[in-house]
Amino acid sequence: MKTRLFMALAIAASALTASAAQPKVIAHRGYWDTTGSAQNSLRALAKADSVGCFASEFDVWMTSDGVLVVNHDADINGVHIETSPAKKVLAEKLSNGENVPTLESYLQLAAKQPSRIVLELKTHDSRKHERKAIKDIVAMVKKYGLEDKTDYITFSKYGFQDLIKYTPKGTAVYYLSGDYIPWQVKEMGGAGIDYSLKAMKKHPEWVKMSHDLGMEVNVWTVNEPEDMQWCIDHGVDYITTNAPELLQEILKKQEKK
Repeated sequence: MKTRLFMALAIAASALTASAAQPKVIAHRGYWDTTGSAQNSLRALAKADSVGCFASEFDVWMTSDGVLVVNHDADINGVHIETSPAKKVLAEKLSNGENVPTLESYLQLAAKQPSRIVLELKTHDSRKHERKAIKDIVAMVKKYGLEDKTDYITFSKYGFQDLIKYTPKGTAVYYLSGDYIPWQVKEMGGAGIDYSLKAMKKHPEWVKMSHDLGMEVNVWTVNEPEDMQWCIDHGVDYITTNAPELLQEILKKQEKK
């Protein structure tokens, strides 16, 4: 009887471990590679949620007059965001016809959706400007009640330190630049590493190292089936992709094996 009970518990534990090992899907700049969408658009945010993505990743800058906007590059249609007023930046169009969105409009939509958000602080030219952006971002996330469903990522070393400093205790802040060994990120107070596929393939041992340190691992930007499978096989926690539905299908097939 005891033997049977032990075996049942072992099987249940094994199943739980296998389930927990499945990476979660993060839509890179939202789900933009689909009809009517565009990178970092409100449509991309809504579309990612509609197909059941765990989270949407997007990028945030601050204009010269202190307005937080969502865009990947430092420039939009030739307009340099950090040194231009909001009126000029927000008049620019995305490829799907939407205007460049404000962070506030993004958070308003995110607050209505069950999926999480992954907010990337872009590296600003001015450290002072970047710190103000961080403080305003944190305040706005709190305003919309999104503190418990927002994770932060950044390439900026100083921004990384400031995000840890100004966000509530327990907030997940991940470092994007693959030039730090996981234990260094841990020492800086990070929740995990968020490294490129290239960096992780060069150092696959960093997955276990991070887990042993109690940190999580995201890999970006993973678009090919064989690379998605590599991430799954290596036990990463999150996969950021431009092809979320493809990744979801691969994960479903994995569950059935």
